[in-house]
Amino acid sequence: MTAPLPPLRDIDVIAPNFKRRHSGVTSTVIRLVPLQARDIAIAACAPDLPPEVPNLAPGKLLLLPRSGPSGARVWHARRNVEMVAGLALKYLAGKRLKLLFTSAAQRRHTGFTRWLLRQMDAIIATSSKSASYLDHEATVIRHGVDCALFQTVPDRKALREALALPGDGPLIGCFGRIRHQKGNDLFVAAMIEVFATHKTAKALIMGRATAEHQDFLTRLKEEVAEAGLADRILFRDEVPIEDLAKHFQALDLYVAPQRWEGFGLTPLEAMACGAPAVATKVGAFEELIAEGETGHLVDIEDVPAMVTAIDGILADDAKRDAMSKAARARAVGNFRLEQEAAAIVAVYRKLLAS
Repeated sequence: MTAPLPPLRDIDVIAPNFKRRHSGVTSTVIRLVPLQARDIAIAACAPDLPPEVPNLAPGKLLLLPRSGPSGARVWHARRNVEMVAGLALKYLAGKRLKLLFTSAAQRRHTGFTRWLLRQMDAIIATSSKSASYLDHEATVIRHGVDCALFQTVPDRKALREALALPGDGPLIGCFGRIRHQKGNDLFVAAMIEVFATHKTAKALIMGRATAEHQDFLTRLKEEVAEAGLADRILFRDEVPIEDLAKHFQALDLYVAPQRWEGFGLTPLEAMACGAPAVATKVGAFEELIAEGETGHLVDIEDVPAMVTAIDGILADDAKRDAMSKAARARAVGNFRLEQEAAAIVAVYRKLLAS
């Protein structure tokens, strides 16, 4: 279904996404804008988006009337290039804009970025940790997940068979881009140790390795083969977005072994599907996972701790079942996509009213 674009004069909020390649920002815009469009006149601004996202072609930005229905419009940037574009539209093209930026960075910003941030009218941080790296006051709004799409299934074994995944034994997942930063090698090392004890367990590594990371992926597969586990540690390429939730629903346990992460949505998607998560203390993972209740947190690159945490969950069916229920409840109670969308719309309305 194609979403109608509001008349240019009626648009209150513009959410730009100038990167052509699909990224985390692209996913955020695709997930949020259609929901927000129910409550406020918002349009994305991107070269290519699914038809359900109301989208103003970047080439039409200069055709926008100088003012919106509320006076100034909100320009919601999520990258430096989009902050620069907002400043150009405001000060060179004469558009009345309130500039908003969302920061997910878990590091000190560069001097140029700090200068850009000083030009913003408001800032959102995706976690308390991200907010701690800012020199400015920020509203913390954590990402949410579509809990109607990412939900538990009554027959996990049947789903696995439909996805051509092993139906017997617990299945442990590690999804996302395949590269050193994501810690896929740490996951493989942990699985080799865990599988020495848990003879029926299987693992699924799913995601895309870009050309520069193909050698890294090749080494992972070689390590798995040398360990004699090619039939138990499985590799699957990135799947279409409409099939992603099904793969999370097939899991008994999710592992996020990242060395660095901006936010990190995958443990939350797994939790919404009833899979407890073991994750490193990066990104927003410490704010998503309730230690000992919905999973476990371990230090970066601490494979022995990761093995202990995974082993403890796999060894106790009752504990894993309790964690599964708690994980789903935590996602639904605290991290629904609708909650994120509404909190951001509240920031929009505050800026429009100021």
